[in-house]
Amino acid sequence: MASLAHQCASRLDCRSRIERIGALSSIPGANPSRIARTRGRICGAIASSGTGGASAALREKPALEMEASALWERYVEWLYQHKELGLYVDVSRMGFSDGFVIAMEERFAKAFKDMEKLEGGGISNPDEKRMVGHYWLRNSELAPSYYLKKQIDETLEGVKAFAGDVISGKIKPPPCPAGKFTHVLSIGIGGSALGPQFVAEALAPDNPPLEIRFIDNTDPAGIDHQISQLGAKLSSTLVIVISKSGGTPETRNGLLEVQKAFREKGLDFPKQAVAITQEKSLLDTTARSEGWLARFPMFDWVGGRTSELSAVGLLPAALQGINVDDMLYGAALMDKATRKQSIKENPAALLALCWYWASNGIGSKDMVVLPYKDSLLLFSRYLQQLVMESLGKELDLDGNLVNQGLSVYGNKGSTDQHAYIQQLREGVSNFFATFIEVLRDRPPGHDWELEPGVTCGDYLFGMLQGTRSALYANKRESITVTVQEVNARTIGALIALYERAVGLYASLVNINAYHQPGVEAGKKAAADVLALQKRVLAVLNEASCKEPAEPLAVETIAQLCQAPNQVEMIYKIVLHMAANDRALFAEGSRGSPRSLKVYTGECNVEELYD
Repeated sequence: MASLAHQCASRLDCRSRIERIGALSSIPGANPSRIARTRGRICGAIASSGTGGASAALREKPALEMEASALWERYVEWLYQHKELGLYVDVSRMGFSDGFVIAMEERFAKAFKDMEKLEGGGISNPDEKRMVGHYWLRNSELAPSYYLKKQIDETLEGVKAFAGDVISGKIKPPPCPAGKFTHVLSIGIGGSALGPQFVAEALAPDNPPLEIRFIDNTDPAGIDHQISQLGAKLSSTLVIVISKSGGTPETRNGLLEVQKAFREKGLDFPKQAVAITQEKSLLDTTARSEGWLARFPMFDWVGGRTSELSAVGLLPAALQGINVDDMLYGAALMDKATRKQSIKENPAALLALCWYWASNGIGSKDMVVLPYKDSLLLFSRYLQQLVMESLGKELDLDGNLVNQGLSVYGNKGSTDQHAYIQQLREGVSNFFATFIEVLRDRPPGHDWELEPGVTCGDYLFGMLQGTRSALYANKRESITVTVQEVNARTIGALIALYERAVGLYASLVNINAYHQPGVEAGKKAAADVLALQKRVLAVLNEASCKEPAEPLAVETIAQLCQAPNQVEMIYKIVLHMAANDRALFAEGSRGSPRSLKVYTGECNVEELYD
């Protein structure tokens, strides 16, 4: 009944709009073809709203508008501006019809209500029975209890006070009592790294009070490189370890490697270490018992991919001299704008609408993110996790198999002109683009003309506009998000804009955006591989302790491990072990797995009796 009433109301609104448009034809100078096209689009809206809604509108996608005057009218009609933030969202080069917008109104009404429930403290992550509260981080007054508000406020004040004491030299590295901390080494992965990395690249000053480096993987060579780059500066390096549980393997491994480096240099690791973790986690317990320099909380109602404006992102940012209050203020302004329950007046709703339109609500097209600013290079990587981990779900909230998602990739402009723009314009049309435009080229007074009337920034501007036009001329749709300049407020606003767009889109397609069962499945599978490797090592050790040593075929190892169905994985395990001098091939060719005979080359007697 509600749906029928909504459709009737929408149709009456459409008819009144048609009447108003008809009246325009009597105005001298009115464009008759433009009026006819507009009337036709709205008539189509009436029809689609009563014959299958959004699905019908998607099946009957109109040809893209190509007439210059009509495109200008569409640009003016759909341009969103946030005056205080200096932020614009242009969706005029997305071909959605009026009928589609009307057909989506009911879904958006539900999405807006879902977001109200989420911000009010409802259980918005039903699979894990958790609240979702990252919006409270930038306005603690929204927190559903005084206790949560107090936690948020105290954490923020603690982060700023600690960072200020480190930068001023009040908190000093023990090996350098007369000096200050000079570097930050941040250990974390996923949301504990991608957000801080993006913000550091975007906002860190050329000469920050502390330079930051990241260990965001369990790649030994990568870890060695970061430690080597610090060199003697390890003694004045503040180490931040970020992990909600403290048990994330990659973060734990990075921590162990860094602790080893500290021991080898005779440094007291706890006196230079900070933990950002959930209260009473393994990491929290370790940091407390060992007397680490400081501990800051992670909350179970903030997911990793939405944690940049918590201690996870704010502490690394503050230590680099980035204004974290401005980041939070920009996010809060955007949160306020994206609470509006009008698609046209809500920039996040405009993005979600376009995503649904472009991908047919099933992820049928990829989103290519093209920031035309070097400092925003990592924005596409940040959005990859935010969008793909949130929206890539096998089941919807009703338990139906849907295999939802939206693939995100990108680099930066104008580098892309010389990389994959060729395919975007002329290859398979399986994407829509999102241009990120920055109007300010350089700080005031620092620009100069390369040639009369043209600066270096003008070339970048021309490349962006030219690429947008060239793509659209070949029927490739795009969104443009424009900011006046890259600063802490606009970065906070961009983070908040896309967080809300993801939440709204998730509601449109009826999925849980706030859990990640696929990630957990991957972690379990990795743990299974390591458990199997331990069994392989035990079998090889026992064979190597025989007199003489008994090299084993891969299939024999699988039988002795009681894992005959895992023979391929066992082959890969011994290949990796051999490459790292932990196993030897007595005979056979690596390219012919059945011919191989493997042993460890030495006998570990202690392991025989474990």
